[in-house]
Amino acid sequence: MNDTNNPTDLLTVLTLNLRFGLADDGPNSWQHRKTIIASLLKKYPTDFIGFQEANDFQIDYLNETLSGYDYIGKRTPAPHFWQNNVIFYKRTWKCTYYEHFFLSPTPRIPSRNRESIWPRQCTIGMFKNNDRMLICVNTHFDFDASVQIEGAGLIIKQLSHLPPDLSAVLIGDFNATPDSPCHMIFTGQDQESGPGKSRPFQNAFSEPFPGTIHKFTGNTKGEHIDWILYRGGIMKKNCKVIPDTINGIYPSDHFPLFASFIWEA
Repeated sequence: MNDTNNPTDLLTVLTLNLRFGLADDGPNSWQHRKTIIASLLKKYPTDFIGFQEANDFQIDYLNETLSGYDYIGKRTPAPHFWQNNVIFYKRTWKCTYYEHFFLSPTPRIPSRNRESIWPRQCTIGMFKNNDRMLICVNTHFDFDASVQIEGAGLIIKQLSHLPPDLSAVLIGDFNATPDSPCHMIFTGQDQESGPGKSRPFQNAFSEPFPGTIHKFTGNTKGEHIDWILYRGGIMKKNCKVIPDTINGIYPSDHFPLFASFIWEA
């Protein structure tokens, strides 16, 4: 995907809800999709890949398949039915700091918000590549709007402990559209700018927002619930929804999202 004469000036990001590996999806089950996903990721190599809804055996498979990548965010040992949000990153980047926490009143303890169906989580990593530094955030929100608001506030709070001048990307499945309150929190539309306020994110995509969930149908009219947000010293070059199939099989019930950025001078 590097379409520049100097690939080091290009930052590339991909996000994908991997789809729960234990789900009984018939011909779309993980055993039929896993080689499709591996082929897709080789076709679209990126610096950072955020996976949501990943079981440990899915992470292990991708770790074996994606040569040249490391990852953060897996809980070991993982309880049965456990889902993680993991960040795979090229080994040209070095992870200098990371944390994995729960979107709940007790983020350091495996837990869930009372209104959440799953123990929703977030993985944050800080990475360095020569003189470039980046914060990458990967998360998966629940369905309840009030829980989403609390989760967004918690992520903003955790980010406030990291260097505010670093470029950052925030990716994931938010189970909410760009007109939602949690999107407004991340993009600063809910607050006035001023001292002590967090730097707002921008959505890499713009209206009309493309559909990202299709439930294995390929329908592009779904809601835009998967996001790539960014802030800091990077400028968006391009972005796209990846509708690819291999032998008629989709890699997930969500479309992968891809974006590339140029580092500001």
